[in-house]
Parts: sequence; structure tokens; C-alpha cells
Amino acid sequence: MPLLVAPIGAELTVVKITADEKTKRHLENLGIIVGGSIKSLSGGSGNIIVGIKNSRFAIDSGLALKIHVNV
Repeated sequence: MPLLVAPIGAELTVVKITADEKTKRHLENLGIIVGGSIKSLSGGSGNIIVGIKNSRFAIDSGLALKIHVNV
């Protein structure tokens, strides 16, 4: 399922990223990698707040649709 519709507060595993190579590299630098753990902290108003390790990031809804996760 896309990160955009993932349940808030759940520990998620990234299974696929369907973005261009430049965007994939940027996400990797943030710690969002296939097989990695991510947590959806809040959503709404077009942005998703995610937690990775001890950091929080805002991801816009367009990019959140390209990050596929499993619960």
C-alpha cells in the first residue's frame, strides 16, 4: 500500500519505491530505503510526517504515493 494511506502510528516496512533515481537517492540519504523501517506519525493537509530512527520528516502526498509499505 502507498505510504499515503498507511495507518498512522504503525511500524511500516518499505517494500518498493517507484520514483526516479534522483529522488530514490534523496530518500536513501534521509534513511528511507527498501527493507527499512518507517513510522507514519501524522497525515492530512497533503503532507505526511514520518519517523525514521530518531528523526522526523515531512513528505508531500505525491511522493508518499511512490513509497510502498507493508504493516
